[in-house]
Amino acid sequence: MLDIIQLFQMDEWQITFTSAAALSVHRVNLQALNVEEKLIELNSSSFDDFVSELQPDVVIFDRFFTEEQFSWRVDKACPHAMKILDTEDLHCLRAVRQRLLKEKQKVFTKEVDRQSVEPILLDMQSLYQEMTNDEECLREIAAIYRCDLSLIISRFEQQLLADHFQIPEQLCFYYPYQSQSYVGLPYSRNPSFLQRQNFLFVGNFRHAPNWDAVLWLKYQLWPRIRQQLPEAELHIYGAYPPPKASELHHPPSGFLIKGWAEDLIVPTQNARVVLAPLRFGAGLKGKLFEAMKSYTPSVTTSIGAEGITNGDDWPGTIVDNADSLVEAAVKLYSNEQFWSIQQAKILPVLTSFLSNVPTKLLVEINRISGNIESQRANNFVGRLLCQEMLRSHKYMGLWIEAKTNHS
Repeated sequence: MLDIIQLFQMDEWQITFTSAAALSVHRVNLQALNVEEKLIELNSSSFDDFVSELQPDVVIFDRFFTEEQFSWRVDKACPHAMKILDTEDLHCLRAVRQRLLKEKQKVFTKEVDRQSVEPILLDMQSLYQEMTNDEECLREIAAIYRCDLSLIISRFEQQLLADHFQIPEQLCFYYPYQSQSYVGLPYSRNPSFLQRQNFLFVGNFRHAPNWDAVLWLKYQLWPRIRQQLPEAELHIYGAYPPPKASELHHPPSGFLIKGWAEDLIVPTQNARVVLAPLRFGAGLKGKLFEAMKSYTPSVTTSIGAEGITNGDDWPGTIVDNADSLVEAAVKLYSNEQFWSIQQAKILPVLTSFLSNVPTKLLVEINRISGNIESQRANNFVGRLLCQEMLRSHKYMGLWIEAKTNHS
């Protein structure tokens, strides 16, 4: 979101950031960035008055459920405003992978056995077949069609949408993390192999893939790594650690729940290895870009590396089973020569994300917003899904508002 805000500010846009979420103590100070903030309500016609007065040229929805809640209100108040969906990642892809993992886990009663299940990896065609049976997938794809443009963060997801869901090319725009945000940490802030110590895991505890990875580490991976590296510690950083996470904190075994970090650069550049054993997920993984920003090699899964790079190009190791993960973690941590070879791959990966994509996005937005009627005329499915009879989310919102006002 900050990448997008900064891009639009470079093009001299006036930006208003709206949210119905409770204000977090960890939120970015948008006012300091000259971005106006506005608190809005869910299922409330007060938003209609607000957006009618604002009359934006472009409205960006953060994730599909925000589009469901507010896009029909935008259509009513400012029908000519261009609607952009920032998917962040394909939620339905992540949800299906999570469901498949849970289905395999549910036969076990003990937590240690549940956490022995390894990532469920499917080819793209099989994933598509699983996704089409998922209600969340239908909702997310419908949101993509209802918008004039959707930002897709991963090449994998772009291919999935184009080749299997047959989403028209003009509705999707590949917009990954912009590596300008990650390239540039000077080597003077790059501690040597011997100056670094311990393993690191980073992830918001409210994000299901992160919590799942912590459990896999706790019950299966870390005990075996620690057995071979008895002096090593695993430092786990993340916002909003719940009591169930804090209960996993166990200094005698080197399993340390650290919680919130004011500046992730500090613990990341001092760690020798980042662990990201993700068993499900989607999009690009910010934790792995943060690792590369600090020149810290990583051990992750195919799902973790998805959309970034793969195989021999990865700055660390990509493995998908517990035995290989443990072996890779121990080798990367204890073998200085191997660690240095893998670290040298970081800059080429980050450099591969340097592009003129931001400029192209501005050009595309200007093209579409200047020909909005033509864009929509060529999107018959989108027009169909905007028909009143197919907008159950609109009438659910109106019903909730009426019920709330009546009570």
